[in-house]
Amino acid sequence: MSAPSPSEPPASLPSATPLDRLRGTGLGITAGLIGWFVLVEFVSGILQGYYVPLFSDIVIALDIHDSDVNWFEAAQLLLSAIVVPILAKLGDMYGHKKILLISSLLTAGATWWLVFANDFWTFLIAWALQGFYVVWLPLEVALIFERGRRQNRGISATRRAAGLLVVGLEAGAIAGALAAGQIFKATGDLTVTMMIPAIAVTLVAIVIWLGVPESEPVPGRALDTWGFVLLTWGLILVTGALVYMRLISQLDLGPAAWWWVAGLFAAGIAVFVWFVRYELGHKDPAIDIRVLRRPEMWPVQITAFLVGISLLGAQGPLSTYAGTDSSLGYGLGLGASERSYVIGVYLISLIIGAVIFAILSRRANPRLILIGASVLVGVGYTLFLPFHTELWQVLLNLMIAGLGSGALVGALPAAAAAAAPRGQTGIASALTNTTKTIGGAFASAVFGVLLAVGAGTLASETAASLGGYLAVWAICAGGGFLAAVLLLFVPKVAFADTDDTAVVLSEPRAAG
Repeated sequence: MSAPSPSEPPASLPSATPLDRLRGTGLGITAGLIGWFVLVEFVSGILQGYYVPLFSDIVIALDIHDSDVNWFEAAQLLLSAIVVPILAKLGDMYGHKKILLISSLLTAGATWWLVFANDFWTFLIAWALQGFYVVWLPLEVALIFERGRRQNRGISATRRAAGLLVVGLEAGAIAGALAAGQIFKATGDLTVTMMIPAIAVTLVAIVIWLGVPESEPVPGRALDTWGFVLLTWGLILVTGALVYMRLISQLDLGPAAWWWVAGLFAAGIAVFVWFVRYELGHKDPAIDIRVLRRPEMWPVQITAFLVGISLLGAQGPLSTYAGTDSSLGYGLGLGASERSYVIGVYLISLIIGAVIFAILSRRANPRLILIGASVLVGVGYTLFLPFHTELWQVLLNLMIAGLGSGALVGALPAAAAAAAPRGQTGIASALTNTTKTIGGAFASAVFGVLLAVGAGTLASETAASLGGYLAVWAICAGGGFLAAVLLLFVPKVAFADTDDTAVVLSEPRAAG
């Protein structure tokens, strides 16, 4: 179906019905479209938090070892890193709602498959396929931005909405984690317990189908198949090296195994170099490298990578540190239920940070908000270096870092969408998710090695050394401060609904 001509009156557009005209107003964007997406993100949060309390029971049901759970995370991270850019590009080409609906149906199918998977391999495949939900947030941001663009306020509308979406996401994660334990305790049946998220995803697919309007794709686009093949192979090689790095630290495979890690990394970098050169010569590239070079884009994408280090990579070390016996001179010695409260405080701080971002984005310069949020992440983890022996110290540090992380999680996809030309908002937003995922995978692998060095040399055979934890916190702090420095290179007029920004965003692409 061809796109409507710009000369056609507004009534001829698909938004001509009374309900759609309401969605086209400021009230519609805030109370209508955003309301549906907050619900979608709430379900996304349920998927991320629901299974964590059930892992011990899942291990027993599948008759596997505790360490095998790591493969679930690795498989889903790998699949999401690969499919998110592809699905986001398809959203730019054919309509973001269509791809959002397809990804929700695929997620629902995989979630129902998990309910009845009774062996390791089928569960692993279903768990990986469930990772299609990771593309929801970038597609939602693209839909909001394209909707707001029609009133020349897509950037500000997207900023405010993104904070609310993160609130829905984190609230869902908390609700999912709390509900799973209670439902399993009440039913005593793992199969029945795991039906709840499957039902939730099925219902949210219906919500997307009935309640979400479609965006207007730019006609004449084509899928850069070979570009995505190269991107996929590069991601497989790099993430494969990271997974192998974790295995080396866990299984003590010896120094020779590190040559395989170096070889996989080198091959992955070589493929990425090939990918960049190929994309620069393509008329409609999978990822427009010229857009990534823009001063309002590249700091955002690197910041997403750095945020992934602390947001995704540091949660494991935090949990193990909280459970480490305090008789060693460090650690908090908390039980499983007490550790869950620590994580809960961190998640609540993410929600508060997202809410503060949504409020401040109406009044303050969004560039300064990004810089300030990055500084908070750096300060929070820096405080861990001298202050980590008392529970209140750890909670205070986490809340400071969480405030910054919550703001960044909402701000980065919106900032990327604002920096992208029309027709590339989906892929730009999705790239912040991909780089964040890669940052988390990289940190998880490196942190695993750091914590393995010196483990068991003191009074415990299983505890990591204090030096390993200090190194983890120092890296997280450095990532926050580095992000703040990089964001100083973003033009002052970026991410704002001004005439200057419109000029920057509509700047013609250089000829390749």
